[in-house]
Amino acid sequence: SGFVLLHGGNCVGHLLVQCSREISFDACIGQMFFIHGFTFMESSVLLVMAFDRFIAICNPLRYAMILTNSRIIAVGFAIVIRGTAALVPLLLLLKRLSFCRSHVLHHSYCFHPDVMKLSCSDTKINSAFGLVTVISTAGLDSVLILLSYVLIIHSVLCIASKEERKKAFGTCVSHLSAVAIFYIPMISLSLVHRFAKHAPPFVHTLVANVYLLIPPVMNPIIYSVKTKQIRKAMFKAFFIKPS
Repeated sequence: SGFVLLHGGNCVGHLLVQCSREISFDACIGQMFFIHGFTFMESSVLLVMAFDRFIAICNPLRYAMILTNSRIIAVGFAIVIRGTAALVPLLLLLKRLSFCRSHVLHHSYCFHPDVMKLSCSDTKINSAFGLVTVISTAGLDSVLILLSYVLIIHSVLCIASKEERKKAFGTCVSHLSAVAIFYIPMISLSLVHRFAKHAPPFVHTLVANVYLLIPPVMNPIIYSVKTKQIRKAMFKAFFIKPS
């Protein structure tokens, strides 16, 4: 279920799946670019969505004035540029490392910390830069998302009507669920790498696959169940009449 990393002499290394399927080292770098790049971008999107909920609840009369189409497009470009700028130096630092032994990766795909640990070179710079990158992207985003919801809760609690408070909180349920589904697997994977180094290989593989697959699988479900037409279609598909 793992990868075997082979390097020898001056040759370019290969990643072998169960010693039968090959992927070049450069292709592995490309895979990491897309996996980690989309992770950073999704974190930024969740932050923007938190800001959207904050404006919609705390300043609804100025919502259309603040979130104009041009600003939304600019934010989209900023998310892509930020994710790319944070990741490219990390991968360039990884390419400078030497891999002089055969090793087995714990994951079913190329994951930066896992590949980095297989190097026989000094990885202190890579580790430090990786930590700074994570803190300045997903770490900072999570703090700002938390701050947004603190302000949202404070604003909602000032609403006199119980029904209006319930409606305001209801608009945040989908986003909070998406945030939890994104950050919980990410934190779990980090904890496994930090504190479960000697755990059975299947534990690392399982947590890594959950981190990679669960968010994209669950997000469409989370955002679709609140749509009345989709709920009706689902009920109809299972021969249940909606109430």
